[in-house]
Amino acid sequence: MSGVSEFIGQYAHSIDAKGRLIIPAKFREELDDEARLTVGLDHCLFIFRGEDWKTLVQKLNAIPISNRNGRKFARFLMSNAFPCELDKQGRIVVPGVLRKYAGLEKDVILAGVGSRIEIWDGQTWAESINYDDMDEIAANMEELGI
Repeated sequence: MSGVSEFIGQYAHSIDAKGRLIIPAKFREELDDEARLTVGLDHCLFIFRGEDWKTLVQKLNAIPISNRNGRKFARFLMSNAFPCELDKQGRIVVPGVLRKYAGLEKDVILAGVGSRIEIWDGQTWAESINYDDMDEIAANMEELGI
């Protein structure tokens, strides 16, 4: 691990017919043997470092089992999680169920978003990433302490 505690930037890559995807070197430096690949929100995929995944799982496990939304969210993330194993070329294999969920066919964007990497279909990324309302969103971030 390089000591850097965040994923930042965006990279365009291709996913092949076998579901293999190159992880950018800057991101690979931060991934460990416990990293996890799972479904994300907005129909992208998330990759978490092992430590961040374990923290998330602990928080999900702390939600009372009687909380319906908690159960559903935990099921969504955890039942779709896979080990994020890098091969010698720095690639991961994205399982078919995750490729289908995110609509990954060829052109892919890998975006660093702090504690996670998001993997997007290139077309979906282009269509959904719109910053026209950023002033309004920024004004609401004060509620979150930002």
